[in-house]
Amino acid sequence: MQMTASPLSRRTFLRGSALAAGAVAAGGALSACGSSGSGSGSGSGLAYWDWYVTQAPWVDGEISRFQKAHAGVTVKKTTQVSAKYADLVALAYRSGSTPDVFMVPQSPGLAEQVDRGWLLPLDQWATASWQSRFPAGTFIEGANVFGGKVYSAPLKGSAPQYQLYIHNGVFRTAGLTNPDGSVKTPTTWDEVSAAADAITRKSGGKTYGFGFGNGDNMGLMAWWLDLFVRGAGAPGGAPSGSGTGLDLRVGRWTYASDRSYADFLDLMVQWKQRGYFYPDSLSLSDEAARAFFERGRFGMTVGGVWNQPEWTQHRFTDYSLVTLPSPGATPKAFYYADPVGTGAFAAVSARTKHPQQAFQWVDALTSPAAGRRWVQDLNGVSVYPADNAPAGIDSKPFAAFVAMTAQELTGPVPVIRNPDLAGVAPQAPKSDIGDLVTGVYTGQIKDLQSALSSLAGEKEQLLSTAVAAVAKGGKKAAMTDYVFADWDPTRPYTAAKA
Repeated sequence: MQMTASPLSRRTFLRGSALAAGAVAAGGALSACGSSGSGSGSGSGLAYWDWYVTQAPWVDGEISRFQKAHAGVTVKKTTQVSAKYADLVALAYRSGSTPDVFMVPQSPGLAEQVDRGWLLPLDQWATASWQSRFPAGTFIEGANVFGGKVYSAPLKGSAPQYQLYIHNGVFRTAGLTNPDGSVKTPTTWDEVSAAADAITRKSGGKTYGFGFGNGDNMGLMAWWLDLFVRGAGAPGGAPSGSGTGLDLRVGRWTYASDRSYADFLDLMVQWKQRGYFYPDSLSLSDEAARAFFERGRFGMTVGGVWNQPEWTQHRFTDYSLVTLPSPGATPKAFYYADPVGTGAFAAVSARTKHPQQAFQWVDALTSPAAGRRWVQDLNGVSVYPADNAPAGIDSKPFAAFVAMTAQELTGPVPVIRNPDLAGVAPQAPKSDIGDLVTGVYTGQIKDLQSALSSLAGEKEQLLSTAVAAVAKGGKKAAMTDYVFADWDPTRPYTAAKA
């Protein structure tokens, strides 16, 4: 599983606000729910940490290739629990057991990690020639470049974070097919509701319209809200995180003022009251929910591309997927691409005893060849557009996911306009949007509008405090830096406008 901070976001605040969304990544994205392997900063081997579980075969393959190409250099991988990843990295620095290379945690932000002296500047090896192999705009001052020095490189590309997954067999059993026999894929809120009703009603209680797994308490119910409100016209979506989810048209969280949020949460409550949700969803783990979906216990679930490798390993391919289900036929907002990649970044510890070998591993892990294999192994899209060509993609569901990059636009990036925003690091709220959605689902939150308004106000205050702290330190930072009044969320935001 890949969290947006998650998870999830998942992203650092600046990348999250650039997307007007969550994660971290990415895609997945957000991606481990278990731990494997062992590693430390000592010895002749390179210790490497990530949170990838379903993507682990790809990582293992890259390690094998790297070790064959670099005689005498070994990589010792540790796959950490994604929900605890940031805490584990911080603990490693306090205890002096840091990995040599690691996926950058989503908290604290990359700028703060640089300030703390956690990361090694890569400029000795990350030359202009090396940087030129990446798409233009990959390395940005205030995002992954600080004081002119490069500190990280993206592991993967950007695509819509979440999708609605549809079990074709369940749909066919419920009679949800077109005249030619193909599955009638729902794309609007009404069509999704009608499909859930038909599945639940016609199965006699044996199969449910929807299901999910929130037993890990990772706030993944926010995924549902994020997926459904974007198409309704809320470009900020609903990712969790201390600074993510801003509507960059106004530089605020519009949970209470944009009716899309309340409308979908009301609809979700109706779905539950009508018995459309698998009853034990709150106690299921995300892994169990994936297995239950595969077995046809429910017809629809919300998740990301990280589901697909596991299903493919199980030879389950009888499913479809859509993104941005909307109240009307045309989405009014989209997902927005991060120019420096989404959710997964490789960096080198400042404490490594093997800096050159550590960079060589980063170089291999972020290479175009590794990116092609990332796509071919059905993990996601590559940061290199040429790697995402349909050739070599045999999986119909994964090809559909790659085609969804057309439903992701370029959004505003506050840090490009003002690199001083790199130092803005708002604290996380006591409870975030995922907790709110769970409270609405369980019936614990009675006054929805008040809860939405309160959370939006709390997050705005936390951001304002963080901006003021940066300004007090002599940097130019203001809340107005997050306002792009000329942005039309249905169109790409161009650098010329910025």
